[in-house]
Amino acid sequence: MAATFLGGHASAGDQVFDELRFGTSTSVQGGGSAEDGVFPEITAFFDPFGYESASNWRDQLMRPRVHLGTSIGTAGEATQFFTGFSWTIDLTSKVFAEAGFGGVIHTGNLDGNEDGPNLGCRVLFHEYIGAGYRFTEHWNLLAQIAHSSNANLCSPNDGMTRAGLQVGYKF
Repeated sequence: MAATFLGGHASAGDQVFDELRFGTSTSVQGGGSAEDGVFPEITAFFDPFGYESASNWRDQLMRPRVHLGTSIGTAGEATQFFTGFSWTIDLTSKVFAEAGFGGVIHTGNLDGNEDGPNLGCRVLFHEYIGAGYRFTEHWNLLAQIAHSSNANLCSPNDGMTRAGLQVGYKF
């Protein structure tokens, strides 16, 4: 398994991760809901539905990958732990689009915060969209924007919106 983690070739049954991404994002909200600092991120992708065996974009849509990650708060802002499903569509052999949906648990303020978002609930919905470029079979770069909020299921609902870049390594 150590050889697989370090990029060695192994059968699909021996592989733990489909892809690992590392990057950073920043808040793109305005006003009092803006967050300070940058947010280092890591996301792991798993392929339980056979995305790799999809032969066209329709098959790719029917075989989402599962993601699990974190966005680490700096400057006293919220850290997020998120999971969900990700759909990746190849636009060309190098360019791809991606969208994800799931949930997040965060460490941010629920209400009464004068600086930064008031999030209302500890558990939020989490969604993202992105566009990426594959440099090689293994390395890619993704620009994404991610949003987390409670869909007005509790109050307040300022939400968190962050944009950034991630470098991915596909095993």
